[in-house]
Amino acid sequence: MINIYPARLFRTLICLRSMMLILLSFQLPGLPIHRIITSLVGKGEGIVIAPHVAGHLLGGTVWKITKDGEDVVYAVDFNHRKERHLNGIVAESFVRPAVLITEAYNALSNQPHRAQRDREFLEKIVRTLEGGGNVLLPVDTAGRALELILILEEFWAQRNLGYDIFFLTYVASSTIDYVKSFLEWMGDSIAKSFETSRNNAFQLKRVKLLINKMDLDNAPIGPKVVLASMASLEAGFSHDIFVEWASDVRNLVLFTERGQFGTLARMLQANPPPKAVKVTMSKRVPLVGDELVAYEEEQKRLKKEEELKASLLKQEESRASHGLDNASSDPMVIDTTNSSAPPDVAGSHRSGYRDMLFDGFVPPSTSVAPMFPFYENNTEWDDFGEVVNPDDYVVKDEDMNQTALHVGGDIDGKLDEAAASFILDTKPSKVVSNELTVQVKCSLIYIDFEGRSDGRSIKSIIARVAPLKLVLVHGSAEATEHLKQHCLKHVCAHVYAPQIEETVDVTSDLCAYKVQLAEQLMSNVLFKKLGEYEVAWIDAVAGKTENHDMLSLLPTVSTPPPPHKSVLVGDLKMADLKQFLASKGVQVEFAGGGALRCGEYVTLRKVGVAGQKGGGSGIQQIVIEGPLCEDYYKIREYLYSQFYLL
Repeated sequence: MINIYPARLFRTLICLRSMMLILLSFQLPGLPIHRIITSLVGKGEGIVIAPHVAGHLLGGTVWKITKDGEDVVYAVDFNHRKERHLNGIVAESFVRPAVLITEAYNALSNQPHRAQRDREFLEKIVRTLEGGGNVLLPVDTAGRALELILILEEFWAQRNLGYDIFFLTYVASSTIDYVKSFLEWMGDSIAKSFETSRNNAFQLKRVKLLINKMDLDNAPIGPKVVLASMASLEAGFSHDIFVEWASDVRNLVLFTERGQFGTLARMLQANPPPKAVKVTMSKRVPLVGDELVAYEEEQKRLKKEEELKASLLKQEESRASHGLDNASSDPMVIDTTNSSAPPDVAGSHRSGYRDMLFDGFVPPSTSVAPMFPFYENNTEWDDFGEVVNPDDYVVKDEDMNQTALHVGGDIDGKLDEAAASFILDTKPSKVVSNELTVQVKCSLIYIDFEGRSDGRSIKSIIARVAPLKLVLVHGSAEATEHLKQHCLKHVCAHVYAPQIEETVDVTSDLCAYKVQLAEQLMSNVLFKKLGEYEVAWIDAVAGKTENHDMLSLLPTVSTPPPPHKSVLVGDLKMADLKQFLASKGVQVEFAGGGALRCGEYVTLRKVGVAGQKGGGSGIQQIVIEGPLCEDYYKIREYLYSQFYLL
């Protein structure tokens, strides 16, 4: 039996006896997003915040906060699957954190394989189009819509389909333009394709971008696919399109995410779905008649009030600027009665001194000579940083008009007539709403494209991360309780499921110490390179140092340290070992229970995992089973070569 210590993250382990074993902290190189690692200063000194890829949305992040060698991991909305435009989460980046905060949103759901899901998604769409119907996909303005766009773009190109695809949001053009410049934050395949062939996956050829519904109404008649905002169907283009298409049995509304409670999307996803729903239609119409007269009078009144306030403010400023106009005390006003003037000056200026007034320039009362005003910028700070005044970020109407000219246009910044009329229309108007009853005769289907790990994967990831304490949030009561009981039984003894506004104490039970290695000890220690760090086995005794806040490790003097058992350091995946053995010419295959059968006689089996309940030692055990033969020793040597020996 071989004891293997995980190499992903060593915890400082101190045995306060006569001898001391220290395993220095080590972590494998991080993901590319680790270029943004923040070490706090001041009150937060010693705290390091590192973002990791979440795999759910572009820019979605799992946060790891480190202090004194202990980690707090905040992992909500993550996805382990590799998708077309995103990499999945790398669970190996988080091993044995002190606290893991994660979600129970999908704890009760199990998803099919990605290939099966994509095939079903495309078959439903193609079948509807071939039947003469239209397909509506309610989506957000960005986010998960990017994955759907790539799926449709790729499939349409492979099959050379002629049906139109539209991406309809107010910011469709801007969204895709921005996404084109974020390829380095996407999946490996997209970034590699651009590096090698300059092929930008979001240089769309099949999907057409629209920013107003008028363009959709003017599109050629025929079956089409429309990705429209918003996903809730409560407002936006998707709301209006649903009202138009719901009564046609040929059409399909395909939901790719679960609707929020109380929304029209959630109502339509019920089983069975309703046969009719009430919706509110809103329309903006110009003011006419008495309403227009009342509006104009109100605007005139407000304008007069603003002018009056501005006039009063200007008068106050004028009084303040002239408040010190006193010839005897104002150094900026030159006294013509000054009899002590030099004779040459008086002779050269026969009229004597002239009175001079610098309008708007009021010197301080304490000044003895003319000076330019200096205003010190005293910035206020609180525990969260610089205090922000929201009024500083209010956009004025004239600035808004200028900015609007650059919104919603094409790549060259041009604005079409419809968008310009929508953005720059300043005619007085009002919103008129009326309630309609819509007969739901179209097909309603839900296929999960939320980009979140399912219940089976969440349990597996939590077990591999093996936190000392677990906090569950964002899930139904049933899903949260189910995941809580599972983790209490299989992962750790401390699982919390707080309610909204409830506070839980997850203070670590471990004690972290900073130690100083004596020079005599350092000269005899043999460090071995392990990634970005070095590890070594140290036999020492704890002693005092001049710095009373820190322990000092001194070499043993009285008796030499006894020999210790060899320690193999590493974290081996059986799949990686299988590939390595196969490269060495060993016939290897997986047997039942995850065991690895090597040749005819030898079997490798993992019988322990790092996520032992209760926060155990975190030692994995690999058992070699088989008779003592040549293959046995050869495979054992290959196994040893995958680890570092201390």
